[in-house]
Amino acid sequence: PLLIPERICDELLAWLTMHPHLKPILVLHCNHPQEISEEVEIALEKLMANGVMLLNQSVLLKGINDTVKILIELSETLFAANVLPYYIHLLDRVSGTAHFEVSEDAAIQLIQEMSTKLPGYLVPKLVREVAGEQAKTLI
Repeated sequence: PLLIPERICDELLAWLTMHPHLKPILVLHCNHPQEISEEVEIALEKLMANGVMLLNQSVLLKGINDTVKILIELSETLFAANVLPYYIHLLDRVSGTAHFEVSEDAAIQLIQEMSTKLPGYLVPKLVREVAGEQAKTLI
């Protein structure tokens, strides 16, 4: 829905909701509030209106979304579009991305400050991917 909102069409909605006993969940990957355009909001509303639960995961990126102001704006913008902020990931250490890395200590401080300014449901869980682990590791 973020890159091609028009792909949220009747055919996709029918497919997502064809089993009424299952609750569809869609996890977005939105890192910055500027990614939520009017077209994206319309697509998300269609999903929500069809019973799709919407969650978001972000990656904490130095110089992109590594301030409390931007993270709060992201959480509030997502919530206004019926999306719950779910996870915020520390950057995976892969070649060519080190310039985006935010330290674990700085990330913890950002989440702690967010939790003093937002209700708990708008503060995403801080996690990291650990190779070989079956699930995300909560920090």
